[in-house]
Amino acid sequence: MTLIKTKFNRRSFLRTSALAGGGIVIGFNWACSPGETVRAAPSEWFDVNAFLSIADNGQVTIMSPNPEIGQNIKTSMPMIVAEELDVAWEDVIVKQAPLSKSFTRQVAGGSGSIRSSWTILRTAGAAARQLMINTAAQQWDVDPKTLTTEYGVVKNGSKKMTYAELASLAVMTEIPEEVPLKDPKDFKIIGNSKKNVDTDAIVTGKPLFGMDFKREGMVYATAMRPPAFGLKLKSFDDSEARKVTGVSDVVQFGDKIAVIANSTYAAMKGQKALKAEWTSDGKLENTTDHDRELRKMLDTKQDTPRRNDGNVRGAFANADKVIEKVYEAPFLPHNTMEPMNFFADITDTKAELIGPIQTPEWTQGRVAQLLGREAASVTMDMTRMGGGFGRRLYGDFALEVAEISQKIKKPVKLVFSREDDMTAGTYRPASKYKFRAAIKDGKLSGYHLTGAGVNSGSVTRENWFPAGGIENYKVETHNLRSNITTGAWRAPITNFLAIAEQSFFDEVANEMGVDAVQLRLDILERAKTNPVGAIDYDPDKMIGVIKLAAEKGNWGNAEAGVSQGFSAYYSHNTYVAEVAHASMRGNTPKVDKVTCAVDCGIVINPDAAINQIQGGVVDGVGHAMYGDFSFVNGTPQASNFDKYRLIRSKEAPQVDVFFVESLNDPTGLGEPSLPPAGGAVANAIAKATGNRVYNIPFIKEEIIFG
Repeated sequence: MTLIKTKFNRRSFLRTSALAGGGIVIGFNWACSPGETVRAAPSEWFDVNAFLSIADNGQVTIMSPNPEIGQNIKTSMPMIVAEELDVAWEDVIVKQAPLSKSFTRQVAGGSGSIRSSWTILRTAGAAARQLMINTAAQQWDVDPKTLTTEYGVVKNGSKKMTYAELASLAVMTEIPEEVPLKDPKDFKIIGNSKKNVDTDAIVTGKPLFGMDFKREGMVYATAMRPPAFGLKLKSFDDSEARKVTGVSDVVQFGDKIAVIANSTYAAMKGQKALKAEWTSDGKLENTTDHDRELRKMLDTKQDTPRRNDGNVRGAFANADKVIEKVYEAPFLPHNTMEPMNFFADITDTKAELIGPIQTPEWTQGRVAQLLGREAASVTMDMTRMGGGFGRRLYGDFALEVAEISQKIKKPVKLVFSREDDMTAGTYRPASKYKFRAAIKDGKLSGYHLTGAGVNSGSVTRENWFPAGGIENYKVETHNLRSNITTGAWRAPITNFLAIAEQSFFDEVANEMGVDAVQLRLDILERAKTNPVGAIDYDPDKMIGVIKLAAEKGNWGNAEAGVSQGFSAYYSHNTYVAEVAHASMRGNTPKVDKVTCAVDCGIVINPDAAINQIQGGVVDGVGHAMYGDFSFVNGTPQASNFDKYRLIRSKEAPQVDVFFVESLNDPTGLGEPSLPPAGGAVANAIAKATGNRVYNIPFIKEEIIFG
């Protein structure tokens, strides 16, 4: 048992009235199975703390604080609270919490929701449980330490009091300064699969997503934006747009033009009827120019390397063999299933925003700054999101709709078309890596990585593998500035760095004549027993997933006609190793299966965790194989799926998932399985075809795919 300080007083831990109001939040109750009798509706609810309320009929409402983007935290977060509260999951109703100061880090990004809130969520449940115990102890005039709980009941020998009976009294009881947390071995809810609380609503088409949201009297808006990065609005003619049935207004905001209508269809039709002239404020950028400049950077010495261990120059000068390879990746759009959309109602007395957003607090502050108001005066409610992958971190669409609503003085919902989404988005930056390895006396004696990316800052992770395991080790990074908007894309930086790095290690292993898995293990053993410099990862955990993946993937003993590729990577505090199994279909390699081993600490909801890992692998395979995006004179060269290739259902491999058993605190899961996927596939393709892929998308490598 662990004792933990609550760090809350009665005032700060009580739920606010705005939170209790509910707004657009929707809860779902799984209390009754088919054939069971529905319990009587509660006549009164008691707010125990910011995270939960208990009704007089025994039901418990648990608020899920973070944005739900498909990563299942709307189910997993309440599971953690319910576990420590010690109630039956069947008695729990889950609601999406709006933005509130009562919660910490209401962000969907960096695979950090569970990792950052694990202790807070446990403390919320444990504090409420202790309140019930202390209240019962007062009623029975006994020592609280003599009481136990189980499934929402406090027990004192043969005496029992339910949480429902205690709740009205408990809300007046002081929150204890210190509460006990459960021993993980005693968990009943955590570690057992629970159905996503929104599943039935999603399947039956209930309104959950931003696109579903409607408000009586609202209008719809679309926006025309500059068709190329580097252009500004010179003038426009809206005469034809205003003739479209349903269009009520056309307004300019900044270098954009909003069309207002009584339906999304009318607004989009009006947008297509707009005529505009644009002017350039400088050079319009091309992908060919980016490629040329990034390649130059790979041959440029950085004044102060990111890391420089040992004597790298000497290692290469004395090497028996030097291996040098360059890997290249393009820009990529996010292409969420649900395009960007948001609702705003801005008046002189209120600023209300509702929609799918990964960063509600940051966006609230930016909207407030735009409107010249205090952040606290801007309300920001979250809907479920149909994908995000980093695109919904930035909230540009929320700022746009706030400005439009302020101008037209009406509640309005802004909707992007797919073309708007792809051509006026925030993209994964293009990047390139050059790797050099020195081999001396059959050993890896030197390692030099140079990275270059567009608007990326650092494109390396110099303190992660293989840091610490190679004596002479150097990392340099360069940044190419661009006016193309770039930002986080699922597993930022590492989504391509891992592919390049893990492909290169296979090439090094092949040149050295050693097993690819063993080479990684040898480097990790050095990092574990006698590390060179600082390391920001745990070699033991990485060794663990490598060995598990090799075992479960039957590494080195593939079936006839199957070629295997290996990859391992650490990101978002999680360790993942993958074995890709590929076979030839005529002259074309196909990835049939990926075996994936994961060390993510305690697994909260196994089925949901497996889904996250499988989704990350398929996403990683798909974008490595097919993802391509370019610019000509600042103009995106794909605006819809007719020119932008995504992986298709029949191309998705089977993904087998194995967890390292652990009682460590949980780490990230939404992103870590994506980075190693492309590397495993590249290495499998190389074995299957005898040829290496160096550029994303792999499908463009005609030497392999014809």
